[in-house]
Amino acid sequence: MRPVGFDGPVRNRAWEGLRGYGLIVAMWIRSTMTYRTSFFLATFGNATITLLDFAAIAIMFSHVDALGGFALPEIALLYGSCSASLGLADLLLGNTDRIGSRIRDGSLDTMLVRPVPVLAQVAADRFALRRLGRIAQGLGVLTWGVLALDVDWTAGKVLLVPVMILAGAGIFGAVMVAGAAFQFVAGDAAEVQNSFTYGGCTMLQYPPTVFAKDLLRGVTFIVPLAFVNWLPALYVLGRPDPLGLPQWVAFTSPLVAFLVFLPASLAWRAGVRSYRSTGS
Repeated sequence: MRPVGFDGPVRNRAWEGLRGYGLIVAMWIRSTMTYRTSFFLATFGNATITLLDFAAIAIMFSHVDALGGFALPEIALLYGSCSASLGLADLLLGNTDRIGSRIRDGSLDTMLVRPVPVLAQVAADRFALRRLGRIAQGLGVLTWGVLALDVDWTAGKVLLVPVMILAGAGIFGAVMVAGAAFQFVAGDAAEVQNSFTYGGCTMLQYPPTVFAKDLLRGVTFIVPLAFVNWLPALYVLGRPDPLGLPQWVAFTSPLVAFLVFLPASLAWRAGVRSYRSTGS
């Protein structure tokens, strides 16, 4: 018999979480697709509403030629990549912001007695497939921006675009998990979490050259949102970083996502362990 090593329980726990997450998601997808017309209308509406943000930017460019030295296709690269990353993270982990209400009403107790990790249950609960609309809208704007850009495309730049989206989703996901963990202490603090995710994405839709250096340092070295799209996009566009960071930093987004997720997951585990039932 092979002895159970250090990674045995961890690996089994991760597999249980993924399996449980998949089963819950499948249940909600079957429920959603029962009303297909409603699903397609909700998805289309979601994409249309989020597209209005880029429409406002496009209208702005009818009066100016550049914003912070960036042309409209370059802004489209920033906007599309950030929107697709946030949409993917929101689809997979967006429901974690409801943990505060579950703590208040005591429904978290039910999840604690189930043989599935709590994070998997919280993230998959009420899985909203309509959020695909934001992802599709972001990818559409990104595709237009990439095709309209006057860039000398190399293999590294081509590869960096999908990596940027996936790593950005990982960073946003880590922020969501950390925000959910914070709610064990602060109660219902969903808006604090949203200020870093939705608010952060709104900021990242604009070029870093329009912001102060202190803000750029904060979103690079404290809450590393700059690695979602600013740093990779600057490399793709052949532009220097306002903080003077070397170009190879653009390729570290996956590593940053991993490093951010570690403390976020530890904070989540600490939050769950500190939870005290409402007794209801």
